Amino acid sequence: MSNYGVDKYDIGEGFGHFGIANEDVYKLAENIKSKGGNITREPGPVKGGSTVIAFAQDPDGYRFALIQRAETPEPLCQIMLGVGDLERSVKFYEKALGMNLLRKKDVPDYKHTIAKLGYADEHKTTALELIYNYGVTEYSKGNAYAQVAIGTNDVYKSAEAVDLATKELGGKILRQPGPLPGINTKITSFVDPDGWKVVLVDHADFLKELQ
Repeated sequence: MSNYGVDKYDIGEGFGHFGIANEDVYKLAENIKSKGGNITREPGPVKGGSTVIAFAQDPDGYRFALIQRAETPEPLCQIMLGVGDLERSVKFYEKALGMNLLRKKDVPDYKHTIAKLGYADEHKTTALELIYNYGVTEYSKGNAYAQVAIGTNDVYKSAEAVDLATKELGGKILRQPGPLPGINTKITSFVDPDGWKVVLVDHADFLKELQ
């Protein structure tokens, strides 16, 4: 998205990265470098594991984790966001959006704990990766990050679940469910307990937009 007259954004401290799955991270990293891109971590296995990863940064400062995997139906494999209370955030996304906790891992060497949530195996769909950095309870968010959009079969019922979760765990509804003027696609939006914005979009309406 480009906003008129804005040529620079502050990404803040809370946004982690977008994860991109690829069958050959070594080749992808070389391709990025050949086109003038910035590789901030050269390809290689993760510490203590075998998964090959690399990190890249685009001209606007957004970070990308390049993750080597076999052929995947969803190349955009994860979105990482920083949270101040991991247990609270996991409960929120389970209750508000019906996500499943796919895995959780504490990494003492790097002083953080991560939790991955989603609706299917992380190798088959996009996962939300939440990271808690030891002792960090809040993050500056800047003005660059916009939102995560998720499809739903019933915006109204989804908004009810979100409302219950916000009353228990924090966050708030920003836009009550209903159609957008002009295009009639039904949406609702909210922020989670850490202030990250999520938009729920009626799946059938969105498919009509694409026709």
